[in-house]
Amino acid sequence: MLLYLLRHADANTVAETDDARFLSDKGLAQAKKVARFCEAHDLRPSILITSPVRRAHDTAFSVSNLLRVELIVARWLACGMTPETALDQLRDYAQFPSVMLVGHEPDFSLLASHLLGLPDHAHMNIRKGSLTLLDVEPLRAGAATLEYSIPCKLM
Repeated sequence: MLLYLLRHADANTVAETDDARFLSDKGLAQAKKVARFCEAHDLRPSILITSPVRRAHDTAFSVSNLLRVELIVARWLACGMTPETALDQLRDYAQFPSVMLVGHEPDFSLLASHLLGLPDHAHMNIRKGSLTLLDVEPLRAGAATLEYSIPCKLM
């Protein structure tokens, strides 16, 4: 499985709750930039799964809308996801050749480190609006190959 990790774009810091934070103007521009980058480079996942948290969902919507990819909201991608939970849940999507997840930090650094077989996530930093691609075959800890990780500012 090709596994795309798209960290949500920049969000406003002021909101009633953390889950309710909207994308900032910068974040809206980042989400559009990522979507256009994916379109220009034919990076079209089979399915896109997002955290229900507003900033992640809004980022995912921009990408799924432009690429015309089905968008699924998954509670397990909300803040605090563990690598073990992600692996367990991803098995339900094993029939898809490529999956894009939209979520949060430090969850994505933990997941990428786990899949790459790194001892911890201290050497991973998945920035806001960045796109990381892992080739995970088989779908288990330590089996991934890092194909790339591109920060939004380079797209």
